[in-house]
Amino acid sequence: MDTAISVSGVPIDVVFKDIKNLHLSVHPPTGRVRISAPRRMGRENIRLFAISKIGWIKKHQGKIQSQKREPPREYLERESHRIWGRRYLLRLKEGTGKPEVSLGHRYLDLSMPRGSTADHREEVLLDWYRAELRAKAGPVLQTWADRLDVDLRRFYIQRMKTKWGSSNPTQRTVRLNLDLVKFAPECLNYVALHEITHFRDIWCAQGWHQSSIARIIEGGFQMRVASMRRA
Repeated sequence: MDTAISVSGVPIDVVFKDIKNLHLSVHPPTGRVRISAPRRMGRENIRLFAISKIGWIKKHQGKIQSQKREPPREYLERESHRIWGRRYLLRLKEGTGKPEVSLGHRYLDLSMPRGSTADHREEVLLDWYRAELRAKAGPVLQTWADRLDVDLRRFYIQRMKTKWGSSNPTQRTVRLNLDLVKFAPECLNYVALHEITHFRDIWCAQGWHQSSIARIIEGGFQMRVASMRRA
């Protein structure tokens, strides 16, 4: 059964898996800490491990929390928006037609009825973001499901505050954070692989060991997100 501990005032999620070694990770955007531990390892041994790593944990939490956050969107002319790792300037066009979004080389074109509110413009863009992410996520998730020989029945896209994704191995479903559409496609690939691996009792396919996969996912994804936030 998964649990949680606290070390020096830092809450830590503990997830038990069929693995041999402990694995520690710190997750953006909030600096959430997670330890993956072997199923039979005692709580006290996990706590001692966390205590030995508390300096590393706080250092990485500080890096994540100091990264610049995007200002609140107002969906105005020439506002900067990030899509698949690139920044685009919003070009607002008001008329009598129905709402429409198109992406060019430098501009994100948003056509809206005259007098539209910021909330309405946000709603239209979020719907477009969902369609963009869904179109790319489906093939990526299915590719990893095929490679790991598991059955993916369905995936969902929603706004999340503390996670990039989640999975339900029993129902064979995956949920993805809508904000993934803002980052480079590699980030979507990392998260897709991470969530699909939860469908297997053992993180091992074609000779891959769990700890190796975990380092690729957690390290690579966090570095990529950090670099994108600094851009």
